[in-house]
Amino acid sequence: MGTHEQALLTAAEAFAGPFYAEPGRAYHTGAHVRALLEGRGVWTPALALAAWGHDLIYDPRAADNEVRSADVFGAWLAAQGASGELQAEVRALILATRHTVPVTTRAEALFVDADLSVLGADPEAFDAYDRAIHVEYAHVPGDAYRAGGAAVLRGFLNRERLYLTPEFAELEGQARVNLARALDRLS
Repeated sequence: MGTHEQALLTAAEAFAGPFYAEPGRAYHTGAHVRALLEGRGVWTPALALAAWGHDLIYDPRAADNEVRSADVFGAWLAAQGASGELQAEVRALILATRHTVPVTTRAEALFVDADLSVLGADPEAFDAYDRAIHVEYAHVPGDAYRAGGAAVLRGFLNRERLYLTPEFAELEGQARVNLARALDRLS
């Protein structure tokens, strides 16, 4: 990573920090971003920037967090003089974390896998993640939380593969065990 990219990444962390420190966040914090950056794989400047931008806006009641995050972070990148190519790549990476459409590039696959890597964490780390998500959704009544959470967990379990890249493939088995345990707890 060159000097300009490193300066941009440092500035991105400073810009994003207050978003990730907002009240109500238990999992979608700066620690989550740092865990992504310390994870597996080769992090290009675009991937590292997307890590800082992907959860800038996090409202558990909203369905457009990734789009809003991409918009806010894209405007910030533009103000920093980032190239149009870099802005477009970072936006595509952030939008890939919606997990609603198949990824189209290796970078998107790597980023989505990194974002889902907590699913394949050791049981204690996964359980801490699961509790943190419950805190973020504390506004949802118990029965609705159980039904919605079960649907999300089943959606992941019904995928043929959770992880698309070799860097994360070894997490598949543990992720399925963790997801099944979490689903059992919701029953």
